[in-house]
Amino acid sequence: MAKIILQGFIIVAVRDLELVSRELVTHKSLTLKEVGCLTFSVTPDESNPNKFNVYEEFVDQAAFDNHQARVKSSQWGKVTKNVQRHYQITHSD
Repeated sequence: MAKIILQGFIIVAVRDLELVSRELVTHKSLTLKEVGCLTFSVTPDESNPNKFNVYEEFVDQAAFDNHQARVKSSQWGKVTKNVQRHYQITHSD
């Protein structure tokens, strides 16, 4: 069973920054409660206020897929529909 690791960053437009920042609190809380979530971190970048660094680990592909499905239908999915996503997904034993 391979652990799934997603890492990278998102870029949020100035017009969406306040809404995304507010909704991030709920998104983090819900994600950390998901079955199979090992770690989840979305943090503002120190040098770019529109950039958030992302790091996630899930126990396996099924847990990661369940997370992705939940996000698509969540409020977070709605408020971040226009963000630029720059991710790398790897598998680790």
